[in-house]
Amino acid sequence: MYATERHQAILDRARDAGRVEVTALAEVLDVTPETIRRDLTALERRGVLRRVHGGAIPVERLGHEPAVGERQSAQAAEKDRIAKAALAELPDGGSVLLDAGTTTVRLAELLPPDRDLVVVTHGLQVAQAVSAISGTTLHLVGGQVRGRTLAAVGGWAERALAEVFADVCFLGTNGLTPQRGLTTPDLHEATVKRALIRAARRTVVLADHTKLGRDDFAHVADLEGIDTVITDSGADPAIVGELESAGVRVVLA
Repeated sequence: MYATERHQAILDRARDAGRVEVTALAEVLDVTPETIRRDLTALERRGVLRRVHGGAIPVERLGHEPAVGERQSAQAAEKDRIAKAALAELPDGGSVLLDAGTTTVRLAELLPPDRDLVVVTHGLQVAQAVSAISGTTLHLVGGQVRGRTLAAVGGWAERALAEVFADVCFLGTNGLTPQRGLTTPDLHEATVKRALIRAARRTVVLADHTKLGRDDFAHVADLEGIDTVITDSGADPAIVGELESAGVRVVLA
């Protein structure tokens, strides 16, 4: 396969899957990882890919925020494992903040009815799931609801979160890197996420492996702002190592 053919194959895969990884490409295309890295550099210079740790993302994905329906089916099995692992982080009783997101919805559906939990959320789907669980007290934070994520944002939500202090916050993210920490495509969502972090004694980030090594437009928090990351077994070991070296506890589900 000529280099130009290989470049097109890489670009096609990136656009289909949303990202590509060096090791997987090297195996599929039967070349060395060094060759793939040079290919990715060439494609980045053409302006069609953006290099991230361990791979690349097509430029049309940068700043693109998938709608809830699109995100629900992505990495479904991994998100289920992450949500089950997150149950170990729940207090025996007390208060919990649940961020809006498809993985936090899965956690909400699994909340045990015998824990006597107080749950605060700004996510409509999360609130709907929690409302079906007996034994929990639900507080729904108001604000302007973003249709893309069904999350309440804005000053109203921020003021409400400033009035509480919970035992643990379960936070979602669009991107997580050792260098930039947590990021998300929308500035308003980033502000509410920071408010969630401030409103909890500790923060547990729920992020499948596709979120690790990528960053988005709006900065949420540096690694110092989080305590634990729960991801899946597909996570890049190098990124996991960097997170742990920075003092973040990482759980592989």
